[in-house]
Amino acid sequence: MNLILVIIVVFLLLIGNEMWWRRHAMHSELSRKFIHVTVGSFVAFWPNLLSWQQIQLLSIAFLVIVGVSKYLHIFRAIHSVQRPTWGELFFAIAVGFITLITHDKAIYTASLLQMSLADGLAAIIGTRFGNHQKYLILGYTKSLVGTFTFFVVSLLILLGLSHFSAVHLHTSSMIGISATASIIENIAIRGLDNLLVPVAVALLLVYR
Repeated sequence: MNLILVIIVVFLLLIGNEMWWRRHAMHSELSRKFIHVTVGSFVAFWPNLLSWQQIQLLSIAFLVIVGVSKYLHIFRAIHSVQRPTWGELFFAIAVGFITLITHDKAIYTASLLQMSLADGLAAIIGTRFGNHQKYLILGYTKSLVGTFTFFVVSLLILLGLSHFSAVHLHTSSMIGISATASIIENIAIRGLDNLLVPVAVALLLVYR
């Protein structure tokens, strides 16, 4: 029952975002990041609703669905970004791949929230307020405001992990992990950060 409910919720979020984008011509990047934040944050808590095997199967299923959607332009809102990116596919891979790194629910949640919340909010705030503090990395435009937002949100996620779970982190460890995630988010191109950031954070938390 939980599996069916999870699938329904994800598709309702995707369809609702698509309808809003088509009706109101929402800014493409904002639309992508809105679904990135909502769906990604929901997925981060899947271990509380599903088994690890179910998460792995859903990861494969959504990888196929996102691939077909990208090819057939079904969910145009999440594929409407102008620059070449495979972020949606990489995130679908990360959802299942992290289950091979850890079966700790708290670590899984914190790792995926690094992309759904930290990256999503960094893009939204950076787009809105970072127009005057931009820089180029590997040909991609970044903003100081966006990068700072990513680091702060990443750090807050790790603070929550350390406070509310059995995973206890020193302040230096949290700063180091957040800094590492911020660097990876900056240099990973074509959406590869959607895979590398959560995987790197999961590995750093497991082998801390």
